[in-house]
Amino acid sequence: MHTYRGFWYAQALDYDSHVAPSLQGDIDADVCIIGGGYLGLWSAIRLKREKPGLKIVVIERDLCGGGASGRNGGVATNWWGKFLSVRKLCGHEEALRICKAAESAIDEIGEFCEENGIDAEYRKEGWIWSASSDMQKGSWDVLVDSLNEYGVNPFIALAPGEAQARTGSPKNIEAIFDPNAATVQPAMLARGLRRHALGLGVEIYEKTPMKRLERSKTPIVHTTKGSVKAQKVVVAMNAWGAIFPELRRDIALVSSDMVATAKAPERLKEIGFTGGEGMTDSRVVLNYYRNTPEGRVIFGKPLGRFGFGGRVGDMYEGPSPAAKKVTKAFHNIYPNLSDVPIINSWTGPLDRAMNGLPTFGHLGGHENIVYAIGFSGNGVATTVFASRIVASLTLEKDDEWSRCGLVDTKIKRFPIEPFRYIGGYMVRDALVRKEALEDRNKTAGWVTRKLASLAPAGYVPTKKS
Repeated sequence: MHTYRGFWYAQALDYDSHVAPSLQGDIDADVCIIGGGYLGLWSAIRLKREKPGLKIVVIERDLCGGGASGRNGGVATNWWGKFLSVRKLCGHEEALRICKAAESAIDEIGEFCEENGIDAEYRKEGWIWSASSDMQKGSWDVLVDSLNEYGVNPFIALAPGEAQARTGSPKNIEAIFDPNAATVQPAMLARGLRRHALGLGVEIYEKTPMKRLERSKTPIVHTTKGSVKAQKVVVAMNAWGAIFPELRRDIALVSSDMVATAKAPERLKEIGFTGGEGMTDSRVVLNYYRNTPEGRVIFGKPLGRFGFGGRVGDMYEGPSPAAKKVTKAFHNIYPNLSDVPIINSWTGPLDRAMNGLPTFGHLGGHENIVYAIGFSGNGVATTVFASRIVASLTLEKDDEWSRCGLVDTKIKRFPIEPFRYIGGYMVRDALVRKEALEDRNKTAGWVTRKLASLAPAGYVPTKKS
């Protein structure tokens, strides 16, 4: 299988090139975690801290962080932007508790990096949520009004012209700002988590794909050249979790595609694009972007391919097939940087849930197999507090995390194949058409709007929330 992990990961391997051995033979463990990304590593660390005597094994099909954890935009946001979706699922009291817990994850990442000497380029400088067309203006009003009602609104409206000044883009005509968000070099964070887990005594086996999960009373994870018999198994596989029939319709597999520019610190300084904020606009087919400490721009958009029938394979390996479209979107937001060369592109799979929220539970009702899935491209910070839920379920605790409103939720599922696959492209393409027309202050036709309304929930709230 060809593996191309992208720009971030190449940098991270310069920082930490050590590769853990692959599993050879049959071993026993207290806990086997399938997946060496953010969720698997945070969960392993949290479990080991709570119970140092546990034998915890992590198996990873590639290298830890080689999937979505090392390929994302590196923007760590909290969940106040998703409050309406959480409230709809859990009720307002539980939604407030969950969002406050998610908020604490931002500082936990920074503290973890500082305490353990992990150079993940952590910058807690906030999140700018902008409107890049007249029709996007006020996209957050329903959300902000609701947060004000509960007295928990963290968003600050930027003064006229401030959005353009702080982002360096003439297209950002209005924005709100949440100071409690951060950016990281995502692959360096993943490799730092891996290094710390190894230091705690967690056994990690890389280049060890799971071939079969035997759902006996004591589950057995079968790999290419060995197996792990564990009292508890944690499925922390992101999009790859769709191989399990019970989870397949909980998510749609869709790529998000990114480009990186050459270093241009002086150009960024000229336009005022020097802060460390993470940035998104108010599209459903989201533009997300930021600069790096060395003066590059990283720009992403989910414009790539959908997976069919829960199969990831090597579809999301290699340079982005949508690089030209992503570059065009970048130049639309930053016409003043259109001459700065694009030097790299990459892609990776998202496990997109209909409500945009992860769900947790026991796979097929098996009391010894815990799963979490559906992070929908927002896992940088979400996985930090999600690991609390995973740890409580794994340790069979009866606490606020095992009883969390995200556990065993009845969520709207995607249709069966081929309707999910065909419908995914139809809905995505309708959204792209609709939002392209809105950029020109035009309204899409009824059919396009109807198709676009079928999209999974994003940040932009609707009246129905």
